[in-house]
Amino acid sequence: MTDTPERQIRAVYDAHTIRVYQAYSDEIADAALARGTFISPSFKMERMTWIKPSFLWMMYRAGWGYKDAGQRRILAIDISREGFHWALAHSCPSHPEPSMSDEDWSRLKAASPVRIQWDPERDLHLQPLPHRAIQIGISGEAVSLYVNQWIWKITDITDAAHAICDLVKRNELDQARAKLPAERPYDVVFG
Repeated sequence: MTDTPERQIRAVYDAHTIRVYQAYSDEIADAALARGTFISPSFKMERMTWIKPSFLWMMYRAGWGYKDAGQRRILAIDISREGFHWALAHSCPSHPEPSMSDEDWSRLKAASPVRIQWDPERDLHLQPLPHRAIQIGISGEAVSLYVNQWIWKITDITDAAHAICDLVKRNELDQARAKLPAERPYDVVFG
């Protein structure tokens, strides 16, 4: 994968939706699965929430669903591509450019309900790769749109994540790789 650009969105998607991942407690996951979206009070609408198109980055973040009780359930959330594009169009980087003043940075953050962060992509052993995966932090208006309009489907993939983890632990890497979601480059221009 040496020809992979340093920054590239890779995801599972079709003509209408793109898949993102989140990890939650049993309480939040059970409520979301029952309602087909996230609901208060277990899901905090006023907090920034991070969505991740990269399956392996989500596994790194949540330790395959074994990290802690707050991240024991791995959810695949299929959202509208229009919503995903809206998030990117209304985003700013999670950190200021070096030449940016504090005042300009505060103004940009206040005008942007979405933060973009690029972190090292992960391999099956959850070790960093040279290219980066996008993390998208949504807050305010973006959270409301996510919960009320963008979500098409939520699937609990915790068992699948555990099965892949078990294969990795047994060093059955070809079998583990075969079970990974088929992520492919998602071309979109933003920011």
